[in-house]
Amino acid sequence: MSKNPSPSAGPTPSASLNSEMTEKREMFPDGTGPAADPAGSHHERRIRSFQPRRSRVTAGQRAALRRFWPTWGFDIDGLRRIDLDELFADAGLAPDKDPNLNPAVPRTVPVVLEIGFGMGEATAEMAASDPEVGVLAVDVHTPGQGNLLRLADEKGLRNVRVGNGDAIILLREMLAPESLSGLRVYFPDPWPKKRHHKRRLVQPEFLDLAAVPLRSGALVHFATDWESYAEQMLEVLDAHHAYENTQPDGGFAPRPSFRPRTRFEGQGLDKGHKVYDLLFRRV
Repeated sequence: MSKNPSPSAGPTPSASLNSEMTEKREMFPDGTGPAADPAGSHHERRIRSFQPRRSRVTAGQRAALRRFWPTWGFDIDGLRRIDLDELFADAGLAPDKDPNLNPAVPRTVPVVLEIGFGMGEATAEMAASDPEVGVLAVDVHTPGQGNLLRLADEKGLRNVRVGNGDAIILLREMLAPESLSGLRVYFPDPWPKKRHHKRRLVQPEFLDLAAVPLRSGALVHFATDWESYAEQMLEVLDAHHAYENTQPDGGFAPRPSFRPRTRFEGQGLDKGHKVYDLLFRRV
């Protein structure tokens, strides 16, 4: 049910990444769409927490990328600091009024970072239900990037921006301190084999990085259908001084009404899978 299940056999992550990069170069040789390798050699290579997926880009997705990428998309190159007020300037967003945020920090537009959005259906639905909040959606999957842009156009959404590349570089190099109102990661690659657990996104080091751009009071929401990963998420969040569980008795949270139930999640639930939600706030 996870968006990026690790296969038991097949291409290595590096081989899949190289294939995806080649396809992007061939698809957008004139630079009108997402770059093949936006960070290039500017930053050190690290163990990647994501695995690019091979799937065909439809004509509609390709058209959406060509039409909307220059306005609603950006490459995560790690070479500049993003001004989120400027990025969402034409979205009509007002300064954040969330009472949970630190009142001592100047209010800017509310922006939630979503890491890994699959084909973008849930992202678009959440953006439509909360048009006063900017959604900074990051993924490396070209068909998903095109599909989210297509959905944003169809639904008339002005509050969605799509980032192409490694979210770690975005967090570390491109976001200002206390600039995010929230973070969500739904169904990240579980890397179920023990030797691959080091590739899992939610680790203490990731929480360290995320704590910097997250404002005090920002909501952090993770969801997974892998019990061992859910337990790992809960363990590292509970142990981190920068995050506090929103559940009075600790533990996992009921699925909040604002998180849509995706088609893949429904299929998993029909098979008896259990989904774990974690809702924490930045201290």
